Parts: sequence; C-alpha cells; structure tokens
Amino acid sequence: MNKGLTALAMGTFALGIAEFLMMGILGNIAQSMNVTISQAGNFISAYAAGVCVGTPALLFARRVPLRTIMLTLAAIIAIGNLGACVAQGYWPFIIARFISGLPHGAYFGVGAIVARRLAAPGKEVSAVAFMIAGMTIATLIGVPLGTLISNLATWRIAFLAVGVTGILTFIAIRIWIPHVAGLEDHGFRGQFRFLRTLPPWLIFGGVLFGQIGIYCWYSYIDPQLTEVARFPQQDLTWLMVLAGAGMVAGNLVAGCLSDRFAQAKVAAWVQAAAIPILLLFYFLASYQTAAVLLMIAGTASLFGSGSPLQSSIVGYSRGGELLGAACIQIAYNAGNAIAAAIGGAVIARGYSVTTPAVTGLPIILLGCSLLFRDTQLIIN
Repeated sequence: MNKGLTALAMGTFALGIAEFLMMGILGNIAQSMNVTISQAGNFISAYAAGVCVGTPALLFARRVPLRTIMLTLAAIIAIGNLGACVAQGYWPFIIARFISGLPHGAYFGVGAIVARRLAAPGKEVSAVAFMIAGMTIATLIGVPLGTLISNLATWRIAFLAVGVTGILTFIAIRIWIPHVAGLEDHGFRGQFRFLRTLPPWLIFGGVLFGQIGIYCWYSYIDPQLTEVARFPQQDLTWLMVLAGAGMVAGNLVAGCLSDRFAQAKVAAWVQAAAIPILLLFYFLASYQTAAVLLMIAGTASLFGSGSPLQSSIVGYSRGGELLGAACIQIAYNAGNAIAAAIGGAVIARGYSVTTPAVTGLPIILLGCSLLFRDTQLIIN
C-alpha cells in the first residue's frame, strides 16, 4: 500500500466528515442553536463559502513545496473543527464552519497533483480516486458514527474527533509523503494561459451545475428521510452508512472506468443518471424501501464524477495546475452553497422538503450537457 496516498486519504476522511456530517445532524444542531431547518442550512453554506475563499490562495503558493502546502492545510483542518467543537451560539458556529471550509478545496486540488505524482504510470485517476476514497469512507463510517454520537450524547464530540483526525493527518503527511517536485513556475500570468481554451470552462460549468442540481436534494436528506419517509431520528445512523456506501461505490467505479474511457464522458453519464433517480425519489420518498435504494443510487451519482474531473482538470491546466485545481474546487463548493440556499428557499416558501429533488433537475441536465460537449471536443 502506498503510504503517501494513505496520508492524503486521511485528510479527505476528515474533510468528508466535516462537510457531510451536517446532513445527518442538521435537525440536532438546529434544535441546539434554536434556529429553523432553513436557517441551519446556512451552516452548510458557510463551509462551502470557506472553500470558495480559501482555494484561490493557491495562486500565491506556486513556489511553495507541495508537501508544505499539504501540511498547512492539515493544520487548518484541525483548527477549524476544534473551533466548531467549542463554538457557542449561531454566529460563532458559522465562523468556525467557514474556517473549517478554508482548506477543503485546496487540499483536494493540491492532493490530486501529489496523488498523480505518487501513482504508477497509467494509474493516475485511480490514485486520485484512492485519495477521494477517504471522503467516501468518511460518509460510510465517520458520518454515521458522528450521527450516532450526536443522537446519544452531543454533536460537539463529533467535531472534536474531526479536529483530532486533522492532527493525525498532519503527522502522517510529515512522515509518509516524501519531497514531491514542485510545479514549474510559469509566473503569475502564466497560470491563466490554459483558461484561453474552451475545455476547462466546460468542466468548471459541468461541475458547478451538476453539483447544484444533485446537492440541492442531498442537502436536505435528513428531513426527507425523517419527515417524509417516516424513519425515526435514530435510524439516520444506519441510513448514513448506506448513503456512504453509495458514495464509495460511485467514486471507485467511476475512477476505474476513467482509466479506460474518456474522463469527461464518464462524469457526464454519471451526472445524467441522477436525473431519473431524483425524479423517482420525489414521487416515491414516502415509501421507505424505495427512498433508501434511491438515496444510495443518488449518492453514487453525487460522488461518481469527482475523481475523473479532478484528474482531468490537472491534465488540461498545464502551467496552471494550482489554478485549475482551485477553480474546480470553487465550482464544486460554490455549487454546494448555491444548492443549499436554493433548497432552503424552496422549503421556506412552504413547499415539501422533497421538492428540492426536482428543483435541480434542469440544472443537472445543463451540467452533463457541458461535459458531453467537452468529450466531443476531445474526439474532434
């Protein structure tokens, strides 16, 4: 086993819990903070906003060794989540969530570059998928365990665990990741040259719109399962395990397929598959078996496009790899923030908590259309 990739995966494991734990305990935190569900959705948006602010800092880190960048990001993971653990009140928690999000996009962006350099020839996408697998394992194990702890004791313990994981990630990176050759410095302006071509913009748009459409549904999976499917709150623990299993499967299968087929094409079909899945969820959410099966399929689609597009943008952005990595993470997390806001606005207007599942369908269609267009440009 490549210990360097394992160290990277530890960080995405911590980030996965930090990001996705909120979906399973949104009701608990809303009650603890004495706010509504739609207001609690701002905790999701605050994290995503942190990602969008923190990621562009990579533009000024082109001369910094990649290992040093990763160590810094691991330290911020620990600080932000330990801050969330002790935060008192709505606004302090918002600020802690914002800080927790600062390293997220940069970690995935730089981590993808490091993973590709640690990989065997021809296995670059699989290496990125292995790194991202830390996040999917977090949704399979960490998020359900955090949900259970939150139900039995307090959600603060869950964030304490994420902070400790950030500390362990720092140690693992320091020990297991060797010196990785830095990126060639093309100057500040040189990082932007790849943006003169169309394919990167198609990828950014595909990520943004696909993420908005699918995440609009998943941001409110807690009330959809408890209020519509009528699962007891304590059942969210094993339900989050199943949601995580879908993410693990979607990530690994798409990663393997992308070593053989065009990466954008794989991602496009994965996103397109979400359209019938979420449409069925809207109509069948009140049936528990159907809701669970469709949730698993939906989370597989949510994560299936990650590794092929994260790896693809590194290949497209020669001379501006850090900027490319930054932009795709901004697209992902801007999509998350916008999605949570759209879903919250729909629910606040009196619509059912399942309505966000269909609100995002036209947006998904736009996203996968851009990715199919990107594939056509490659072929032609």
